[in-house]
Amino acid sequence: MLDGREDQAAGLRRLFRRAPPQVVALYVGGRTRTQNAVLAAHRIAGRAERVVILDEAEGSDTLADALGVSEGTDLLQLLDGRTRLSGILQTVPGLVGRVPVAAAALALPLLDEARRACLVEALRILHRHASFVLLHAAAESVAEPSPFVQAAPRRLVVAEASASGATDAYRSIKGLAAAGAGSVHVAVCGARGRADAAAFFRSLEALVVRHVGVPLAWLGELERDDIAAGLRQPLELSQPEAGAAFLRRVAGLAAARSVSGTRIARRVGP
Repeated sequence: MLDGREDQAAGLRRLFRRAPPQVVALYVGGRTRTQNAVLAAHRIAGRAERVVILDEAEGSDTLADALGVSEGTDLLQLLDGRTRLSGILQTVPGLVGRVPVAAAALALPLLDEARRACLVEALRILHRHASFVLLHAAAESVAEPSPFVQAAPRRLVVAEASASGATDAYRSIKGLAAAGAGSVHVAVCGARGRADAAAFFRSLEALVVRHVGVPLAWLGELERDDIAAGLRQPLELSQPEAGAAFLRRVAGLAAARSVSGTRIARRVGP
């Protein structure tokens, strides 16, 4: 949970106020989860929106194959002094591109202030070119999100209309609730039609209300509805602050975890 850690990043508040994009943590399940995630990115991009994917997944769960790109270079490699952001951003037709961030997300709380600031600055540069930043999250870490995912103002679960899709969606929503999410957007894909998609969502919502208690915001069918417009609607944060809050939270959460880790090391050290 956030536990007020955003206050630790108060010094960054003035830096990231300029026209921030929408930042959304994306969870996708079902039989064809990577293809569904790529479809979500392109549907959100539409004809005019510019989408950057920050891909936290690893192994077969990454979006590299589905996007037709290589595994790529992780954002963390910016810190070696030889790698540039332009060499890390993988261009994808219809999108701004993909940036692998699994190592960066894992290492961020362990970095010193200067190196954390370098990664946050790279995110700020990416924000300039995007209308939406999608954090493709690793499903197995949903209950223990990285600083990137935990900082995202919005969470989108793409639920495939299938038995495995329902199981994965419920597991993701339950994990998000455990991590402190106040609400979750849901879009359904792979349904036979609008009535089937609506019935699937109602069934999922009833299960979540009964056992989890997190409100779900219905965005409609991924293949047919304007998902981007639905994501612009405010849930927890006002539109002008949402993207800026993401960068503040990333810095604040990473710093808080770094301090916590140092305290623990001191307690158990010799």
